[in-house]
Amino acid sequence: MKAMLLDIYGPIEQNPLHEAEVPQPEPLPDEILIRISACGICHTDLHVIEGELPRKKLPLIPGHQIVGVVEKTGEKVRGFKNGDRVGIPWLNSACGVCSFCKNGKENLCNEIRFTGYHVNGGYAQYAVASEKFAYLIPQKFSDIKAAPLLCAGIIGYRSLGLSEIKKGECLGIYGFGASAHIVIQIAVYKNVRVYVFTRSEEHRKLAKKLGAVWTGMAEDRPPELLDSAIIFAPAGKLVIDALRVLQKGGTLALAGIHMSPIPEMDYGLIYQERTIRSVANSTRQDAIELLEIAAKIPIETEVRTYKLSEANLALRDLKHSRIQGAGVLEIP
Repeated sequence: MKAMLLDIYGPIEQNPLHEAEVPQPEPLPDEILIRISACGICHTDLHVIEGELPRKKLPLIPGHQIVGVVEKTGEKVRGFKNGDRVGIPWLNSACGVCSFCKNGKENLCNEIRFTGYHVNGGYAQYAVASEKFAYLIPQKFSDIKAAPLLCAGIIGYRSLGLSEIKKGECLGIYGFGASAHIVIQIAVYKNVRVYVFTRSEEHRKLAKKLGAVWTGMAEDRPPELLDSAIIFAPAGKLVIDALRVLQKGGTLALAGIHMSPIPEMDYGLIYQERTIRSVANSTRQDAIELLEIAAKIPIETEVRTYKLSEANLALRDLKHSRIQGAGVLEIP
């Protein structure tokens, strides 16, 4: 099969991914083989490819927002059949027996494994996955439109929950990429007032189109204090900016898997019971709930498509904020 392969970690400007012919994978007894039609690109892919996350596997096929059709099932598979349209996200497996897994926190499992990081992902024509970590795609969404839901959507949904925002309150969003443009639609649906902070004028226009009541730069002061905030951009300095306009008792959720250092700050910024919390991965329940509410709203994903062979270009555009909404690779 055709794939975009990573052999050596390096800056995306140096085109570290290359086209390759690799063996098509075969499903294990509890796995399904997916013929991929679309795979979203993500900042996490960049962090993996550029070596900013701990290095796990080489050579590697990145990608973890996979949409495709089941082409073959392992002998123990009961939940899917050939022809089913499925999605494969970042969470690839968890042990199922540790205290985290038993208490609904499989996202913190010490044996957790991720698609496109520990195992090959979706920048290819085929992939395999355990049936326990695959999801039927709602019919409301095309393959291309569904792909961003499988990480940007799922992580955004979890971040929104961990921000502890409530109906009628004010939410700040810092950075307005793939996750943020999905989260704002869920927040508005839940009658939350959304304030968006981003450097890009184009991103501010999109935010207003999707329901933001105010947009500005990170350094700006919004018309009212924020009850909660989510930082999607991987810039540690934004923590200071967000805390400066966070209401007493408010919660700041950090949605990225990687972030530059957070600057030293005055204790007064977190005093009065403000909370800072990270968002680590996601659970299968997050995926189930996100896909359900996405179809109910329904969420409209803004998508820019690229050929599989253009994966390096797509990731450069992502890195330099040249994509409105989400980028998706179309797989031949």
